Amino acid sequence: KQYFYSTQTEELVDSNTFERVCEETLDSLAEYFEELIEKESQFVKADVMYSGGVLTIDLSNYGTYVINRQSPNRQIWLSSPSSGPKRYDYSQKDDCWIYRHNGTTLHDLIKLEIEGILGKSIDDILVCPHAKQIRQKE
Repeated sequence: KQYFYSTQTEELVDSNTFERVCEETLDSLAEYFEELIEKESQFVKADVMYSGGVLTIDLSNYGTYVINRQSPNRQIWLSSPSSGPKRYDYSQKDDCWIYRHNGTTLHDLIKLEIEGILGKSIDDILVCPHAKQIRQKE
């Protein structure tokens, strides 16, 4: 089944709100991955770099994630070694970043992919700011 979620009915967030929410999201993800890398043996050679609105998470043999701010579009772009590129829009109503093509949130996709690598649940990523889960209708 494919789902479609539209943030088009929402007004575009103002640039100050976008910059604040984007910075909070990227900062919290950088911190989350730094802590995850320290405690997981699979990531012994991994590295996290965050600078200029670009978060790079090099998971060594598992590939590199790049998550970056796209201010002109007011989006966050994700490049995943598992699922490829995606563009996320911020939903003020839901307080999360949503991929419009299927309604998946940024944090849900990262959670799913990292759980696949680790073979265990990582629900703690959902406590990051702007990580609300969206329940999709069956």
